[in-house]
Formats: sequence, C-alpha cells, structure tokens
Amino acid sequence: MKNEIENKLRLAYNRDIRKQIVKSIIREEKNNLMPNYQIINQIFSYVLSEHNWNLSLNGKEWDSVPLDIMKDVFPKIENTKWYKQQVLVAKSKKA
Repeated sequence: MKNEIENKLRLAYNRDIRKQIVKSIIREEKNNLMPNYQIINQIFSYVLSEHNWNLSLNGKEWDSVPLDIMKDVFPKIENTKWYKQQVLVAKSKKA
C-alpha cells in the first residue's frame, strides 16, 4: 500500500516539482513569511485518505506511514516546520 501511494505521487508530481514545493515552503518559513501550505496539505490529505487514516479518529492508533510517505516522496520535507507540526499533532493525539 505504501509503495502504491508513493508511486502515484511520483507520477503525479515529477521530481523537480516535488523538490520545488519543499524549497518554497522552506524559503517562506526561513524568511518568516506566512507559508502557503495549501498544496502540501492537499497532498497529505490524499495520502491520509489513501491510507484509510484519519488523525481525528485514529489519533491513539497513530502510525508513521503517512509521514513516512511524505518524507520518502518529498525530499527534505522533514526539515520544514509543516512536517514538524504534523509530528507534534500526531504525538499530542497519541498521548
């Protein structure tokens, strides 16, 4: 399942686009601008739905697969505040 989702994302967004999305987020965060997370949020929502996972319903059963997919498909996404916020949300729901 994980590989299928990753392959679909790679087909939908070529490597350059995926890198550019992350670079744009990092640049906006670094410059203290209000980053536009709309695209990455939409992609993450797709990943969650394909994984049949809903944070608000399954917070105590959190697995890292959705974030692992994002990390595998989007180079350096783990360096963004967006990614770190997703991890914090997941951890807070699990507690």
